[in-house]
Amino acid sequence: MSLQPSGLRSMNQFGNRMPDYSSAGEASLAPVRRTLLICSFLTVCAAAVAYYRMNAAAPAVEPTSDQAAENYDAIIQSAVNNALSVPAASEWTRAVVARGQTLSDIFDQHQLAPQDWLAILELGGDCARLKHLKVGDVLRLRISDGELQELIYPLDERRTLDVRRDERGFEATTLTAAIERRTATAEGTIEDSLFNDGRKAGLNDRLILQFADIFGYDIDFAQDLQAGDRFSVVYEQLYKDHKKLRDGDILAAEFVNQGHVYRAVRYVAPDGTSAYYTPTGQSLRKAFIRTPVDFTRISSGFSLHRWHPILNRMRAHMGTDYAAPIGTPVHAAGNGRIEFMGRKGGYGNVVIIRHGPKYETVYGHLSRFRRGLHAGSKVEQGEVIAYVGMTGLATGPHLHYEFRVNGIPVNPVTVTLPRANPLPPQQLAAFRSEVAPLLADLDQIDARHAYASASPPP
Repeated sequence: MSLQPSGLRSMNQFGNRMPDYSSAGEASLAPVRRTLLICSFLTVCAAAVAYYRMNAAAPAVEPTSDQAAENYDAIIQSAVNNALSVPAASEWTRAVVARGQTLSDIFDQHQLAPQDWLAILELGGDCARLKHLKVGDVLRLRISDGELQELIYPLDERRTLDVRRDERGFEATTLTAAIERRTATAEGTIEDSLFNDGRKAGLNDRLILQFADIFGYDIDFAQDLQAGDRFSVVYEQLYKDHKKLRDGDILAAEFVNQGHVYRAVRYVAPDGTSAYYTPTGQSLRKAFIRTPVDFTRISSGFSLHRWHPILNRMRAHMGTDYAAPIGTPVHAAGNGRIEFMGRKGGYGNVVIIRHGPKYETVYGHLSRFRRGLHAGSKVEQGEVIAYVGMTGLATGPHLHYEFRVNGIPVNPVTVTLPRANPLPPQQLAAFRSEVAPLLADLDQIDARHAYASASPPP
């Protein structure tokens, strides 16, 4: 555990500090008590020996047994009175922040001086976090004689703020604990659904959703699943002081869908960005999402010969219409730059996004555009760009979506979508080295499954 000062004033290593009998607690107090008890015991023994020698050398009349007992008790009491007194341990109080509570409220609740919380906030640094306490936050207060001696506040999973009183006021220190990362595995077979069977395998909801997101470009988990499909997951578990904090991210995953094996491994690039790739370094993420809106049904498909309901004549329909309520968010299908945003003939309100020199997407019949966007704005895949409407030549609320390749419209439902950029060649060697142990873990899971499948039932 490393120490990082966060106050305005650093500790003078030669300065004196008030004795700390906190229970940071009992550990620091125990040696003091043991020392004092040993000293008291040795004092008593020395006094007893001196008394014995004095009586053995004196020719006077031997005292009665009652007198001897009284003298011995007096010696013992004198030794105890002369022993150092042990200060009582300071009391630790646990304060849980309630709705609307501030640091001053907590100090008032525990009858602590208001100038103390003001002095702590003036230290700055991580102490500023105490200005924005959240419901459920926990503060530990060490109080002695009605005065705050120490305050402990967890900043996050790794860092803890420790504010202590000394003879000059308060000082703040941030303690940083190492997070241990362990690897865990889970596997299962689809019998009901990915969600239910993932839970049976020991995965939490976040990991199940992450698994579905990793393979979501290749597998429709609502329609493509079949009983007997298999999944395997290698993921992180985070520990602090040998206690589990939570499950981390998926490191590697495999899904066997209708006999086809899909594999993914997580790789962190030199710039710190992370993504999931195939074992050969191809991105699992496609450059475009298939449907840019949450729709209820396809109200009209791509067709070169379609009877137009408003124009009452045959006319090619160069996109797909997704029926959805007015106001439903429309997302950018891929990274790109807005080429046009405004009103355009039968499209009504329309957004046209260019994705490099080859691809273009069109979003028509919109009710309104998202604020802050305009022609020339850069957008990212999945970003909300507008909202469903029925402007232009539309008989009902829906999104008209076109996908163009080299300026020619193609069917957005059936077109083979290009994948995002693969890893650059100069990173492949590091990639293969890093993911090799993860692929070995998946191989071990497959081997166990193959062995269990081949073994006859008991």
